[in-house]
Amino acid sequence: MKEVTMADTRRHRRSAKAVKESLRDLNTQLALLNRQFGAKVELKDADWNCLDLVNRHGPLSAGALAKLAGLHPATMTGVLDRLQRGGWIVRERDPAAADRRAVTIRATRDRIPELYQVLSGMNNRMDKVCDRYTEAELEVIADFLRRTAAAGHDSAVELGGG
Repeated sequence: MKEVTMADTRRHRRSAKAVKESLRDLNTQLALLNRQFGAKVELKDADWNCLDLVNRHGPLSAGALAKLAGLHPATMTGVLDRLQRGGWIVRERDPAAADRRAVTIRATRDRIPELYQVLSGMNNRMDKVCDRYTEAELEVIADFLRRTAAAGHDSAVELGGG
């Protein structure tokens, strides 16, 4: 087993700091992209986040969506109203639910191509980025990103946002 030296520890700290700085840069660039994207498709940030969650995990109840998005139920009502008015989602009664007021949120399929078209530039650029890595490297990157997302989730909960 290799002995860890002080120089190794310093290099590791510098590398970890560079990763954290890169994540901050990524956060800024994705926020800018989301703002531009939202302007193109007329979606607020919270609306887009919720629509993306419904597209990826749906259909969902309003409560489940609020929990996933980290939003208060009253805020969720406004988001869902805007998404429904925009033709992005439909609210459907859940016939299997004991509570007759229960609804399920489902994304409509007719507007989804619009999202893909607006995001096609980023998707193409990400394909080129991923093409530079081996399958094993992509697995490590995906694991890192999942762990980073979990750390962000846990930190939001800790701060009272979940």
